[in-house]
Amino acid sequence: MALFVVNRFLDDTVKDVKDGRSQALLEKVVERAKARQLEKQQASFGGQKKAKLQNKVLKDNSTSPAQEGVRNGVGGKEKSPSAAKKKKQRIEGGQETDKQAQISLSDHSETENDSMLKKEAKKKRLKRESELVQDDEVLNYDGDGTEVEVGKKVKNKKMRKKRKSEMGEDESGREEVVKKTRKRRKSEQSSENDEAGGHEEGKMKSRIKASRQEEEDETEQSDDGESDGAEENRSQELNPSKEEQEDDVKEEVAAGTDPEISSLVLGGFERKAAQKVHRVLPHWLSHPSLVQKDIKQHLVPIHEVPGIHPKMLKKLKANQIHSFFPVQAQVIPAILESTCHGFLIGRGGYRPSDICVSAPTGSGKTLAFVIPVIQALLERVVCCVRALVVLPTKELAQQVGKVFSIYADGTSLKVVLVTGQKSFSREQEAIVEKTMMGYRSLADIIVATPGRLVDHIEQTPGFSLKQLRFLVIDEADRMIDSMSQDWLHRVIKAVYRQEEGDDPSNLFTRKEPGPITAASTWVPQMPLQKLLFSATLTQNPEKLQKLGLYLPRLFTSTFNRSPDSAETTEDSELKYTLPEGLSQYYLPCNLNLKPLILLHLLVTLKYSRVLCFTNTKQASHRLFLLIRAFGGVNAAEFSSLLSPSERQRTLREFKQGNIQILISTDATSRGIDIEGVRCVINYDAPQYFRVYIHRVGRTARAGKSGLSFTMLLRVQEASFLNMLRDAGISELQKQLVTKEQLKPSLVERYEEALVKLQKIVKEEHVKKRA
Repeated sequence: MALFVVNRFLDDTVKDVKDGRSQALLEKVVERAKARQLEKQQASFGGQKKAKLQNKVLKDNSTSPAQEGVRNGVGGKEKSPSAAKKKKQRIEGGQETDKQAQISLSDHSETENDSMLKKEAKKKRLKRESELVQDDEVLNYDGDGTEVEVGKKVKNKKMRKKRKSEMGEDESGREEVVKKTRKRRKSEQSSENDEAGGHEEGKMKSRIKASRQEEEDETEQSDDGESDGAEENRSQELNPSKEEQEDDVKEEVAAGTDPEISSLVLGGFERKAAQKVHRVLPHWLSHPSLVQKDIKQHLVPIHEVPGIHPKMLKKLKANQIHSFFPVQAQVIPAILESTCHGFLIGRGGYRPSDICVSAPTGSGKTLAFVIPVIQALLERVVCCVRALVVLPTKELAQQVGKVFSIYADGTSLKVVLVTGQKSFSREQEAIVEKTMMGYRSLADIIVATPGRLVDHIEQTPGFSLKQLRFLVIDEADRMIDSMSQDWLHRVIKAVYRQEEGDDPSNLFTRKEPGPITAASTWVPQMPLQKLLFSATLTQNPEKLQKLGLYLPRLFTSTFNRSPDSAETTEDSELKYTLPEGLSQYYLPCNLNLKPLILLHLLVTLKYSRVLCFTNTKQASHRLFLLIRAFGGVNAAEFSSLLSPSERQRTLREFKQGNIQILISTDATSRGIDIEGVRCVINYDAPQYFRVYIHRVGRTARAGKSGLSFTMLLRVQEASFLNMLRDAGISELQKQLVTKEQLKPSLVERYEEALVKLQKIVKEEHVKKRA
């Protein structure tokens, strides 16, 4: 094997080695080794230093026995004779057998081959050094000339001490990081050594490097005292002390050059602008049917709207309605389209889509669902509850019930109001009748509030919603907020309720719809269609999901978007609109002058039918007492402090014009249609923009003009205006009322009214305690 290795690594002149030529071959190897030593001595100091550093790195990356011996010898004062020299003496003295001579020849042949490869690598190294960018980057080349990055050049001792002094004493906090780095490097070195020791080629290279190191050691022993001193300095640089190694690690930690611990060093972060997240809406929300908000310019004659029954046209003309508003002209045909084959099945036998409408206050949304619902039920034979209208307040329910009664007059349809204004037993008698065969429904259309409706579902015998065809939810945004009452779930459960005598296999048994399949569409059944209406309908899909809508369609005039994108942008977000004829103002004031400014508007400007809003019923009551003590102004209050009959009577008198100012809570802010309201005053600034929209929507209805004033304290002004601006509401005009504009006589009467108010409040407290 040794002869084969010699034959392989020597040049072409040494071939076919045989046993008789061993001595000559050995002499040739020795001569070449001596020539190589002479060449080494003539090398420059810089070249020796670089070769020394290369050998240091190679020793650290290898675990062969030869390398371990070299590593133990570096940096010592006395160096033991090299293995090559001992072997040479044994061969010359005839102390070793031929077999040992062959092994020795193999080792020296590797050394000779290494010298040849090193010459070739030296040329490449010189070429590479000219291309290096930084002086402290040292590159090592193996036998194949492959480039391997070694690391940073070790700095001299003075430079390290200088850097240590510059870093200061605050380096103590990084001691733990330094220790972890040393441990990591040791583990990586050991793993690389294990990997190298596990391969035959790695062993061969380590033997070559060990031989080369032994020759260098011999050369170093023959140098003079000056070279010994320089070599000792180089040895110190190649083998820094423990303290110096820690300094190097600390420098890497501070500079962030270590790949693992650089992420632990804070600083150097660039400030970047936060990326805005654009909401992505469902297709039906992002692509609605747009409705014109300018009522006067887009009126549609009633006979031009398709699908209107002649009886309904006659009824409309009798009520002085000759044109539809834009929202009515679009929504009415959409609802009637689902009933073109009767109310029992949808168009083509399929379940119709649910309808959502978001239009400004006073745009005619109530008539948009009253007309199609009554027309769809005109041909009904058996009286059953087929339309259910749910509203948030009693007053609004009463108003909507009145509209249904007007257009159902002259037909066989029966409309029943279920709001709690009557006793529970009287309402039961109005909706259900007990007969010999069981119970019979007395209502086709029920207008109800959520709480009272749930009471009848649970407590009224014979009350059934199994034939319900239309579920109308007016003021839908507020009804969604009241889902905590779980009224919608109870209604849906009542629609698909299975009684004890019902046969589940019966084809005519109504079942709650699920996924559309061939089996589910085989037997058509009467669908339940939801109709949602609001001036501030939310576009939050999470909230709308609570309603369980089926393929909904949206009609809105409060939405701006890019026409070809389902993704809304900053300029195309949801914007709410107000009536076109509304003029909006705000009045800056302080807390003490708010009642006086309100009286100034009533007395000086002489507004009639003024609707004034407060945030609480206590504030509404105190303001009413103050205006009544002031005198000269006919005022009334409207809040939950009054009984239902008193509230109804107050609204009737206000509509008739007997009351100049009605001081109310938000009970009248939604849906109440009071004809002739000229001005709306927000005595207390609303906390939410939806409340503001509904409050000021009590005026400028049906295309008419109106005024709105909002009294703002100095601390409320900025936040309130920003809230409206974010909702897309146009900027309010500022209206100033100074002390100079207030008449002295008005101020005197106001001060006298304050004294009277204190007495009245004390008397009321005494009555409550009694």
